[in-house]
Amino acid sequence: MKINAVEIRPGNILEYENGLWRAVKIQHTQPGKGGAYMQVELKNLIDGRKNNIRFRSAETVEKVRLDTKDFQFLFADGDALTFMDKDNYDQVTLDRGILGDAAAFLQDGMDVVMETYDDKPISVQLPDTIEALIVEADAVVKGQTASSSYKPAVLENGIRVMVPPHIGAGTRIVVDVYEQTYVKRAEG
Repeated sequence: MKINAVEIRPGNILEYENGLWRAVKIQHTQPGKGGAYMQVELKNLIDGRKNNIRFRSAETVEKVRLDTKDFQFLFADGDALTFMDKDNYDQVTLDRGILGDAAAFLQDGMDVVMETYDDKPISVQLPDTIEALIVEADAVVKGQTASSSYKPAVLENGIRVMVPPHIGAGTRIVVDVYEQTYVKRAEG
């Protein structure tokens, strides 16, 4: 399926230079002079190579249609992650590297979507946002203006995110899994 470069999202699988690549990070740039473009960090799904590619906004890329199936995350054993097919209860074990940075956000019993290409697992999609507990947060520095004064905090999984000054340790927040950013305070 052909899509415009501006439609590329993190997690998309693209066919590029005869290989399968996952879009890891994207940045849409509109320079003052010249046309807008998408700066896309791609990771090869077969050998793990990374590549930074600049696509013009009007350029089209081939988005690979992968088969998807619902799985549930069971447990991690070192770098081996075990998932269970929710239809037939078969278990699949994958290397942590397939998930990249998002692996840190896996929680026992979490529902995920596994993507396969020719019946071979290629990727695992987590929910876009999850709730996480802040275990450590820096104190607020007096005199900082509220608009720019995000402070570092550490989540229960060890990931560091920037949070607003009123958020302290022991607070549950909603985090964007792929951007690793604070979204809002968790309700309840």
